[in-house]
Amino acid sequence: MRVSNVTVRKRLTIALLVGFFIFLIIDVRLGYVQFLLGDWLTDGAEELWNREIPFEAERGEIVDRNGIALATNMSAPTVYVFPRQIEDPAATAEKLAAVLNGSKEQIYKEITKGEINVRLSAGRKISNEKAAEVRALNLPGVYLGEDSKRYYPFGNYLSHVLGFTGIDNQGLMGLELFYDKQLKGERGSVQFYADAKHHRMNDKADDYQAPVDGLDLKLTIDSKVQTIMERELDIAEATYNPDGLIAIAMDPNTGEILGMSSRPGFNPTNYQDVAPEVYNRNLPVWSTYEPGSTFKIITLAAALEEEKVNLEKEHFHDSGSVKVDGSTLRCWRRGGHGDQTFLEVVQNSCNPGFVELGQRLGKDTLFKYIRNFGFGEKTGIDLQGEGKGILFNLERVGPVELATTAFGQGVSVTPIQQVTALSAAINGGTLYTPYIAKELVDPVTGEIVMKKSPVAKRKVISEETSNKIRYALETVVAQGTGGRAFVEGYRVGGKTGTAQKVKDGRYMENNHIVSFIGFAPADDPQIVVYVAVDNPKGTIQFGGFVAAPIVGNIIGDSLRAMGVEQRKDQIDKVRKTWEDPVMIEVPNLVGLTKKEIREVFVNFKIDASGEGNTVVKQSPQAGIKLKEGSTIRLYFDEPETKSKSKKGEQSKDKEE
Repeated sequence: MRVSNVTVRKRLTIALLVGFFIFLIIDVRLGYVQFLLGDWLTDGAEELWNREIPFEAERGEIVDRNGIALATNMSAPTVYVFPRQIEDPAATAEKLAAVLNGSKEQIYKEITKGEINVRLSAGRKISNEKAAEVRALNLPGVYLGEDSKRYYPFGNYLSHVLGFTGIDNQGLMGLELFYDKQLKGERGSVQFYADAKHHRMNDKADDYQAPVDGLDLKLTIDSKVQTIMERELDIAEATYNPDGLIAIAMDPNTGEILGMSSRPGFNPTNYQDVAPEVYNRNLPVWSTYEPGSTFKIITLAAALEEEKVNLEKEHFHDSGSVKVDGSTLRCWRRGGHGDQTFLEVVQNSCNPGFVELGQRLGKDTLFKYIRNFGFGEKTGIDLQGEGKGILFNLERVGPVELATTAFGQGVSVTPIQQVTALSAAINGGTLYTPYIAKELVDPVTGEIVMKKSPVAKRKVISEETSNKIRYALETVVAQGTGGRAFVEGYRVGGKTGTAQKVKDGRYMENNHIVSFIGFAPADDPQIVVYVAVDNPKGTIQFGGFVAAPIVGNIIGDSLRAMGVEQRKDQIDKVRKTWEDPVMIEVPNLVGLTKKEIREVFVNFKIDASGEGNTVVKQSPQAGIKLKEGSTIRLYFDEPETKSKSKKGEQSKDKEE
């Protein structure tokens, strides 16, 4: 059958229209893909082709207040492998193992993983010399990524404060952890492109995204003070072989920490070499214990502020102990200190004298000042792991608890609490929050991103009271139990402390934490230094004997390093030590019975003459001062029967 021309033309027209429509669809689709999906598809393809070698950011440096680097970085490249690009895995593993001193089997296992890229465990943070050897091998699929590791140039120096980082440069302890977010920065990378068979595409340029380095952290620490402190703790550790050592130096007018250290110590680079309890505990802010006599400063401040005592005009007689609610509380010196002014009570660190002050204040007032001075709460220092200590519940404080708290027994405090409290007592009466980070600085621009200023919490005592405390504590060093902290040319004040350690709820025998807290210059304090020595061996365990000279050395050398001029207007030295004899005034005993003498008189030996019951004469006379334990002679009256007999004999003689 013959098809007409009309039909043919219709069919051709339809075919042409269908073809045109199909090409239109294709063109529209191509246009859509090209112009609307082009970038998205290209990005997706590049993402599939993309291979990334990370470039770690430089962690911010930690420097002291003078810019001296305390924690910095060392270049330490890391080896990356792209398994699909490796032509001979066995040979590659063998060559890498020889250079990296690793296991050939382990490296082979890693480089044959079904992953796009692998970071070799044996090639993490290697030296630049090793990196050069790896590069010289020119192995396909093996690359070097820029990396760094933390470096602490002074080893054990300030270790508990600085802390340390992990293998990924993440902060794990100390300031490295507390300011990790600011220090770590942001990672960068080098990106190159490879095809489906993981062969490098040389026609596409590599992309480089620069890392953003972390911020530098400037501390309040003064390396000159810190170095002196570390030296003195090293000497003390070698001399006394203690269970532990603690030292803090602070600017009392701002709360800035100038130095902080403790023993046992560790090297932050090799923190794995010591037990976790060594590096996990920053003792100056973590440890809590009974403060002993250093706590008497708070009782003194409260008594002066409340006008409960006149240090130079009022007297107190210390017999060696005091009875409180049926309990006997003893002075540290057997036999007591005898008659003394309350200024001498402070100088002699006399427990019964401070019991008297605590009783005058009462529990509500005393504990109000204790809390106002910051005890029972964290100071807020920018270090993790801070303790807050333990205070008696006020409802459970009876006469005995009040008395023991007044001289620093039965409460638990931290070293940093004691330093901030003393600072408030001597700086005019303001309690500051201690801090150790001063500034965060952009390492590229030098811009100060964060700057800390002193934070005053509250006013705890008046300027007038603070002046009296400074003077009293200066006499403790010049004329009292703190004599070994005396520094020629500088007016030093301070207070001794000797606290018996507690274990399982009981006090340990011959095991004390001895301490001393000092400041200078006494009329314009620039530095406060606290040192505690835990169970010093082979010595007398008194704070004034062991800890005071350490504080004196730190204060003297630090003030010279800080450029504080020496002066001559010091209080005259009459340095007393624990072994100095106690001079006691002989009381008037004439008229007392033997029973009355036994109850009140324990300071002297007695040589009795006469068989009566009442003293009629004594030698030496009342008012004379003798050494504790000296002998006095007492003359007693004759018994009544003998007196009558003698009287009768005398009458008979007269008659004869």
